[in-house]
Amino acid sequence: MYNEKAELRTRLLGERRALSPQAREAAALALAGHALELAGPGQSVAAYVSVGAEPGTRPLLDALLAGGVRVLLPVLLADNDLDWATYTGPGRLAPATRGLLEPTGARLGPQAVCEASVVLLPGLAVDRRGLRLGRGGGSYDRVLARLALAGARPLLATLLYEHELLEQVPAEPHDRPVDAAVTPSGVHRLG
Repeated sequence: MYNEKAELRTRLLGERRALSPQAREAAALALAGHALELAGPGQSVAAYVSVGAEPGTRPLLDALLAGGVRVLLPVLLADNDLDWATYTGPGRLAPATRGLLEPTGARLGPQAVCEASVVLLPGLAVDRRGLRLGRGGGSYDRVLARLALAGARPLLATLLYEHELLEQVPAEPHDRPVDAAVTPSGVHRLG
């Protein structure tokens, strides 16, 4: 199973790197166009700041904020777990470890994610059953476990490029499915 996941990760990361800057920018703008399909004014969304060739989240974050949505962003802890802070705009992001950008505001604690009505998870692919292939670091597996333990039931969605919504991804017993994939063409309900 590990080799199968590793091979798929390598292929998908290569495909992401091969996308032109123009294609990445167009995808980011299209994803932002679906922001308010996910959550409305007064709701909270746990999101993330994209890095590298990931589907771009910056226009999406700003669209959510402009739509009156409270946006929580992760702060990576030393043990790979995630704390959270409120996003208040692009000028309030600071460089962090691993090339990440994190909000500079007050830390809300790892449990803050349980308040979100939508949790956007990074990933490399999702299949039609909702099983997500992550990067393998385990941070979001902890988030999913924390949500389950708290009895929280937010909409779980992964942001992807079109070609990353697959028929099947390799899965392990501990993998938890997501409810939707958001691609430039729209919000796809899964499972």
